[in-house]
Amino acid sequence: MSSSSDSKKYCDSLFNYKRFLTREVNVGDLTIGGSAPIRVQSMTTTDTLDTQSTVEQSIRMIKAGCELVRITAPSLKEAENLKNIKNELRARGYTTPLVADIHFTPNAAELAAKIVEKVRVNPGNYADKKKFEHIEYTNSSYEAELDRIRSRFSPLVKICKEYGTAMRIGTNHGSLSDRIMSRYGDSPLGMVESAMEFLKIAEEDNFHNIVLSMKSSNTQVMVEAYRLLVNRMIQEGMNYPLHLGVTEAGEGEDGRIKSATGIATLLEDGLGDTIRVSLTEEPEFEIPVAKTLVDRYSKRNKHSHIPETQSWPINPFQYEKKLSIPVKNFGGESSPRVIADLSHIEIDNPAKFFQLGHAYSIPLDKWNLKETACDYIFTGEKTISFEIPGTLGIIQNLAAWQKNKAFHFPLLSAQEFLTEEAFQDLHFVLADLSDLDSTFIAKLKSSKSAVIIAQTQNAHTMPELRRFAVELLNKEVKAPIIFKQNVQANKIADFQLNAASDLGGLFIDGLGDGIWLSSDSDSLLPRDINLTSFGILQASRVRISKTEYISCPSCGRTLFDLQETTAKIRQRTDHLKGLKIGIMGCIVNGPGEMADADFGYVGTGAGKITLYKGKEVIKRNVPSQHAVDQLIELIKDHGRWIEPDESGN
Repeated sequence: MSSSSDSKKYCDSLFNYKRFLTREVNVGDLTIGGSAPIRVQSMTTTDTLDTQSTVEQSIRMIKAGCELVRITAPSLKEAENLKNIKNELRARGYTTPLVADIHFTPNAAELAAKIVEKVRVNPGNYADKKKFEHIEYTNSSYEAELDRIRSRFSPLVKICKEYGTAMRIGTNHGSLSDRIMSRYGDSPLGMVESAMEFLKIAEEDNFHNIVLSMKSSNTQVMVEAYRLLVNRMIQEGMNYPLHLGVTEAGEGEDGRIKSATGIATLLEDGLGDTIRVSLTEEPEFEIPVAKTLVDRYSKRNKHSHIPETQSWPINPFQYEKKLSIPVKNFGGESSPRVIADLSHIEIDNPAKFFQLGHAYSIPLDKWNLKETACDYIFTGEKTISFEIPGTLGIIQNLAAWQKNKAFHFPLLSAQEFLTEEAFQDLHFVLADLSDLDSTFIAKLKSSKSAVIIAQTQNAHTMPELRRFAVELLNKEVKAPIIFKQNVQANKIADFQLNAASDLGGLFIDGLGDGIWLSSDSDSLLPRDINLTSFGILQASRVRISKTEYISCPSCGRTLFDLQETTAKIRQRTDHLKGLKIGIMGCIVNGPGEMADADFGYVGTGAGKITLYKGKEVIKRNVPSQHAVDQLIELIKDHGRWIEPDESGN
């Protein structure tokens, strides 16, 4: 990035991998930041007052590779019991640092800071309240509020300094205070300002053993907030380490893809010193996912060189889809398209399309399309001999297409594109960064029907594809861009993480008009690859094809079985395309995170659930055995319910 783009700078290089060098923070014997490896952490889900259960779960986490164990301390009694937990772990030979997670109780934080190696505080609810009220502040009244916060927060800072305790100032998008919301809005800027207020109070006391985080369940907001924070630190000469995470990512493949999309978008640019993958599962299951993400970057600095650019046409702090001309259903205002690859199998009957969301009913003689039905299928040299859905396009290599052009579209190499006569109808051009010379660009600019397929063999996949897109933007080429990646993985879990890491950031930056994933592994099914494509588009918020569950990962504050409840709600509602349902174990982040959800299900007492419509409480203290039924009724009352079809979709 050139000096003219310094106002947008948030990393050392947008194209050549290099860790953003931060100060070192000591958490017990563990170092975060500097030249230390990217650390992996998680959080217990047990009752903090249950010493043995918390110790046993902590040990399972540590054995799985967890390098920091975070434990909730919502009140003084839990903070006091951290000493018993720590002593038991140390007696059993485990020296992994412990982190106390604090929200509303400064006195619990002050006690915990004398016991454990690190405390996490959330500026949004450590000294503030959230009632979704707009407050008009003058400069003097706002300064008075900061003085009040200083008086609440400084005692903790002094204790951490005295005891050598590290601190994470962790802003959550869902729990920004009314004060911050009133001045900065519900925005990445508000998240940054919230953390900076607390950070500057700590610096006034000459305390710097601090890690920062900017977490959200919305990956666009999360990425923008971290980038904005680093940009702010660069401007002010700061270099605090970053803890990365996507809050309430959910469970299963959705949670993994969403976490990878958010976290890896930042890791690709060298940001991040410690991560947590927040899944609605047992915490030890989070660790292998986090380690898979981190391990991708252990040797990344040896990737092939990517040329820098003197002009950076993207605002990294605010989502905006790049301008592209419409070509059939690509580009323009269309959401990104999905291309599936069946070029490696025989396609002799309609059943081969079932895995891709296109189901043919023989008795009814019609096609039924799921919301995750791919838009195009690449068949290589093969031609489809049976009737296909009118919404589906078939892509073939040029030579095969010339033999049977009906309802098919050609794929050209960069060289074929330059030597063939101009095409008047939709055609695809496969190219990499080295193909973008002046002759290629000139012909591409003159075409009104070309869709470019961008590919790369570079280990640093996302930045090279980003460089490809930026080159076209800078040359004012407005052809739609499809990002193609042949993902190296033999297991679907690894495929999902690698694909989301490689391509998710491109859609968060608004650069893509489509996605094309493939694999050389015989063990991966077309169905799973297709669903991964849709999962990445959903995770990056550019194409919604299914219900989204903003589900927290559980902790000692959780008031019901999150995994069981999430499964019950999913079973009843997963056919409601585009609906966002928040499922929160407690009130800490509930209303805030659910400001981004259509409906919310929040634990507010033993066996009691409160139901929300957006930010508004609709029903309080619903018995948990009736709460899912009443959630369904709430969705129906607001006109958002549709009955599932006979197949359950």
